[in-house]
Amino acid sequence: MDLATIIGIIAGGVLIASAIFMGPTPLAFLDVRSVLIVLGGTVAATFVRFPIAIVFSTMKVVRNAFVDRLKPAPALIEEIVRLAEKSRRDSLLSLENVPIGDPFLEKGIQLCVDGTEPEVVRTTLRTELDAILERHQRGQRIFRGMGISAPAFGMCGTLIGLVQMLVQMDDPSAIGPSMAVALLTTLYGALFANLVALPIADKLGERSTIEAQSREIVIQGIMGILAANHPGIVRARLLSFIEPRSRDRVIAQTSRRRAA
Repeated sequence: MDLATIIGIIAGGVLIASAIFMGPTPLAFLDVRSVLIVLGGTVAATFVRFPIAIVFSTMKVVRNAFVDRLKPAPALIEEIVRLAEKSRRDSLLSLENVPIGDPFLEKGIQLCVDGTEPEVVRTTLRTELDAILERHQRGQRIFRGMGISAPAFGMCGTLIGLVQMLVQMDDPSAIGPSMAVALLTTLYGALFANLVALPIADKLGERSTIEAQSREIVIQGIMGILAANHPGIVRARLLSFIEPRSRDRVIAQTSRRRAA
């Protein structure tokens, strides 16, 4: 689980709720009409922007904001290097029955074992990578669209509340509820956009960048295995994808393992 996303949403909600409940009338911030305007309008606009089948199918991408399914890059590199060592020592066909934790890497190794041409392997893996990134970008677009729509419908609710207030100026008791709708829809729209929709879109973008790097490591590693490169060369090439601090840690762990 990605605790950062969960902690961020919960902490933001708790802090805002605490500020509300510290006031004299916390129940004044609850208004069903405002919720209907903001959430209903945002969902409706999302269905207008995107086909309904795409909306429901890409909602599965949202779990990437809460769950980190990828193997860390240093561990992935070490797995690829071990495969390179075995391939160089026992032949490429010896990798057929080796258990592999990453599905993308497993697919690439299976293509290699089947005798697929290197360029075909590269093209196949890049095509799959492009499809993965497109699904991620679609999820980002949906949530970014929701982040744009929510404040807009909050403003629509504000205008509705103001109109209702103006047409009932002769009834002082109706001014308060209408003003509440006017203000609370803006509040709800801003909260949903800036605490939920836009942050999730940004987190999906960051996840997409990390996955693209992970898949590129796999592609380059498999190309090195197919070319029968020395495992040390494969490791050196793949380490260039990660930050220097992690790179130094991997090198130190490799040195300790060899010394042992």
